[in-house]
Amino acid sequence: MAFFVAAFALVGSVLLWGFGLAWLATPRRWRMLWPLFIAPCGLALQAAVVWAGAHTDLAGTDVYGRFALILPLALLGLACWRRGVPDWRALVRLRGVGLVMLAVLLVVAGSMSSASRRLTSFSLGSCDAADYAAGARVFREFAAGDREGFMGLTEVVRILSVDNFHDYWVRLNHFTPSAIAALNATLLGREPFELISLLGGVFLALGVPVAFLLARSALRIGSVGAVAVAAVYGFSPLLWYAVAHVALSQLVAAVALGLLTWSGVVLWRTGATLRRGFELGILLVVAYTLLLGAYNFMILLCLLPAAAFAVGWSMWAGTYARLGRWWAGMLAPLAVSTFLMPERVAGLAERFLLLRQYNFGWKIPALSPEGWVGIVGGVLLQGYDTRVRWVLSAVVMAAFLIALAVALRRRRSLAFLALCLTVPILSGYAILLIQARAQGTNGSYDAYKLLAAFYPGVLAGLCFWLVHLRSRRRLVVALTGAGAIALVGANLLGSLRFAERLRNPPYLVDRGLVSLQAIERAPEVTSINLRVADFWSRLWANSFLLRKAHYFPTHTYEGRLNTPLRGEWDLLDGVISVVPPEPSAPVKLERPYSLVWTRSPHFISAQFGEGWYEREQIPRANARWHWTRGDAEIVIENPQSGPLDVAFRFQARSVEPRNLEIWINGRRRRTVSIGTELEWVRVPSIRISPGTTSVQLRSPTPPTLVGPNDRRPLGFAAYGIEVKVLNAPDRGDE
Repeated sequence: MAFFVAAFALVGSVLLWGFGLAWLATPRRWRMLWPLFIAPCGLALQAAVVWAGAHTDLAGTDVYGRFALILPLALLGLACWRRGVPDWRALVRLRGVGLVMLAVLLVVAGSMSSASRRLTSFSLGSCDAADYAAGARVFREFAAGDREGFMGLTEVVRILSVDNFHDYWVRLNHFTPSAIAALNATLLGREPFELISLLGGVFLALGVPVAFLLARSALRIGSVGAVAVAAVYGFSPLLWYAVAHVALSQLVAAVALGLLTWSGVVLWRTGATLRRGFELGILLVVAYTLLLGAYNFMILLCLLPAAAFAVGWSMWAGTYARLGRWWAGMLAPLAVSTFLMPERVAGLAERFLLLRQYNFGWKIPALSPEGWVGIVGGVLLQGYDTRVRWVLSAVVMAAFLIALAVALRRRRSLAFLALCLTVPILSGYAILLIQARAQGTNGSYDAYKLLAAFYPGVLAGLCFWLVHLRSRRRLVVALTGAGAIALVGANLLGSLRFAERLRNPPYLVDRGLVSLQAIERAPEVTSINLRVADFWSRLWANSFLLRKAHYFPTHTYEGRLNTPLRGEWDLLDGVISVVPPEPSAPVKLERPYSLVWTRSPHFISAQFGEGWYEREQIPRANARWHWTRGDAEIVIENPQSGPLDVAFRFQARSVEPRNLEIWINGRRRRTVSIGTELEWVRVPSIRISPGTTSVQLRSPTPPTLVGPNDRRPLGFAAYGIEVKVLNAPDRGDE
């Protein structure tokens, strides 16, 4: 229930903020469509308030967030004063869009509530959720000049011209989603980590009106057909992939690019004049500021479909003066947005440098035409069998091309617009895929991002055949209706696959991660080394510990560089933990996390060596384990000047009973037995010399092959390995 309440509260918050601005900004000619602009206006206004607050000495949205509610209420009052009472009949006429949004929210919240009873964040693979949560904390709790803890740790967070974590978020990283998360966390009294994943579903639902707008107003598809396009958008596996991987900026950029494309088309159609450009000016500023805050590097491509339409018609008709006025009308609001957000524009060159420097992302399967409209075979966006793909692709392209051929007789402008919405973006998509294959990079990730960001227009263009729902021929209407039902059904099936997968996600912010928040409240802990092996957990630890200086042993993410480990405490996770003889750490952490004081005279570190498989886990059960391949190794570092006695405890099980032998320096020191049931097994103390010691774990019983579903040879599974340092030398082996 918590996810349902939070989802509707988030949507309600955005719509409340955008209500007055949308009524005020919508030009009179399109007043009947004004509710479709509420979501973009609400997102932009919330982000603008946080942008302004981030340039003051106020310590985040917790200080000014609730007072800022005066702004949307004042805009609503101004709109009513200038334009009268809002046209409520428009909300009734657009009820189909509202029902699609409602359905998207219900499916998203339902799948997430099955994964956790408590509000939390999770992912099917990407670790971006933690990054957005860190940004949300920056804008919720810190002022622009704050440099405490991690915020001003220059040697760790320096990236190009940025040397502190606050400026990194303002200038280089994806500002808008984190800003919106921060403000709504304040307004709803929630923590950012509770809202981040849910915001993906909320942004998807808020993009539905823009998809409808392009189909209904730009391509003149009828209301029923436009609702079908909106439903395909809301349940498209291409966008549920973004929700499942918490790609928030991509979803916000899609809203902005869709609004920009629509504005460019209608500005050309109505005759580009300064007055008409001014009428659309507020909506254009809304779209540009959303895009600059989310995907600022897309600003160079943002007008591609609309410009293709305007330039193409200008060349056909020779109306170059009109084209000049169109460019002036489109670029003047961009100048306003640039003035409002100069850092985002100034950081463009550095953002492109980072994109060239790092091979961001991962490989995503190439989509053929049926995939462009959301017909895919699974949650990896893989296609169906080759023969099936050929048939489906042929059907999709035939429907598109036949609709174009028919429209060329009477509606050339609409046919040309459908081409402009699709061909430039799909051409860029193909070029990026070809480059990725030739260079062996993750360019397919960039190709997917390009397609998904422009997806409202691409989808509307590819579904141009839905215009035949308005045909006078019953057979044509019947065939088109059947195609629409099949397309919506295929996308719904794809989204339900994601919903089912999200019920048991591989990455989840569990109780253990949330317990790390207690470290910030402990004055005894001044600085930390994040010796956390798991990338997901390490990034979330960063987002929970911004008030403490902390250091990374590996390059974790942009703005989180690897440096010498100067922390007084080691934060450990995973199966291996070190238990010192001193009193326990000043905070109690949930397994598998622990704090170890690095200044202790009994300090050691332990980590996995050779012979271990990758970690396996059940996030909801807070269970993690590693299987051995057979013989395995634990590497212990003893930085002290003398030897230390340690005692091992293994929480382990095996497929079949086996003896476990402990070998050091070629000598067998201890032997214990591991059974088939999970239990703790204690190993008598062993003396560890200064320096690096390789502890070999051997068994005379060969590894076991368990069956056809798992062909790995398995030794034993370790769910917990405690290395307890004894306070006084024991009678262990020298």
